[in-house]
Amino acid sequence: MSTPTDRVYSESHEWHKVDGDTVTIGLTTYAVDQLTDVTFVEMQEVGTEIAPGESVGEVESVKTTSDIYSAAGGEIIEVNDALSDHPEMVNNDPYGDGWLVKIKISDQGNLGECLDAAAYDASL
Repeated sequence: MSTPTDRVYSESHEWHKVDGDTVTIGLTTYAVDQLTDVTFVEMQEVGTEIAPGESVGEVESVKTTSDIYSAAGGEIIEVNDALSDHPEMVNNDPYGDGWLVKIKISDQGNLGECLDAAAYDASL
């Protein structure tokens, strides 16, 4: 799967897709491949305020548990509830149905330091 060009990527392998004042966050294919089979996803609750660089939740796989970080700050406005019953969606469609959380941006934080798709691919 090629890296989508409509979002930016953090060095910790989260993707951030900005749409107006909302950012959707998920894991890259590289991160998912490193984790192997995702078995559990737990995001912080809707309404939680997040500062740039803070964890928005965690993903557990057969290998490890990993924190998920947001480059932007703001309020969590939606979590992908479908993942509680079907965490494998993160593996099967990381750039689509496997998204993790949406944040209403109040602080652009480190979004400007994230990589575009070509730079992210080159960093791997």
